[in-house]
Amino acid sequence: MQITSSSGSKEIAPMALAIHELVNRLPTTMRTKNSNGVRIEEGKIIDYDYSGPLLEKALFEGKEIHEIPTTGKYAGIPVVVVPIIEEGQVIAVIGLIDITKGIFSDLMEITKRPEPIKNNNLKGEFY
Repeated sequence: MQITSSSGSKEIAPMALAIHELVNRLPTTMRTKNSNGVRIEEGKIIDYDYSGPLLEKALFEGKEIHEIPTTGKYAGIPVVVVPIIEEGQVIAVIGLIDITKGIFSDLMEITKRPEPIKNNNLKGEFY
């Protein structure tokens, strides 16, 4: 599979579906720089001509975005969008819609593996 800035929705759909499954079927969106893309919910592609305000913002800014959009299909729901960058250029973006109203994002932050404790105290870490 090769994704370019002009890949169409049918070309990017397999990658978007795989990501959708990896994140336990959170609604997933993906588009390329020059073409609208896909919107996936509950294991199915429901739109092959999708773009949203935060996907477009990430394409323009070229950086990860964590926001709650005020317009579009997912207005009022936390969204994370990341760019796919090749040779310094944004060629596509992928968005996850946190329908848990932020619980998914909070859980990912809370469960980050802490640094190992460097204390040689044999009584345990709480003494």
